[in-house]
Amino acid sequence: MELKETIDLMLSENRKERLKAEYWQTKVRLEKLNTYISKLEAGGEPDVDDSIDVLQAQSAAMNEYLYFLDVRMKMYGFLDAE
Repeated sequence: MELKETIDLMLSENRKERLKAEYWQTKVRLEKLNTYISKLEAGGEPDVDDSIDVLQAQSAAMNEYLYFLDVRMKMYGFLDAE
């Protein structure tokens, strides 16, 4: 999924549709952040003056947030329960 694919869901009047958008947006952004962190850990140059510690803390917070979105998505049957 790409961020642009979530636009219609995000603009929906239906809160469950907006939840789907929020989940997928967070998931995509977290994956991109983790890819960037991996690049930096491998010795890559930062795009801007980024602190790896701050990025890792952001990733941890986003992981926790995504966990709760995941729980809600499963409650509504949008994802398979594990």
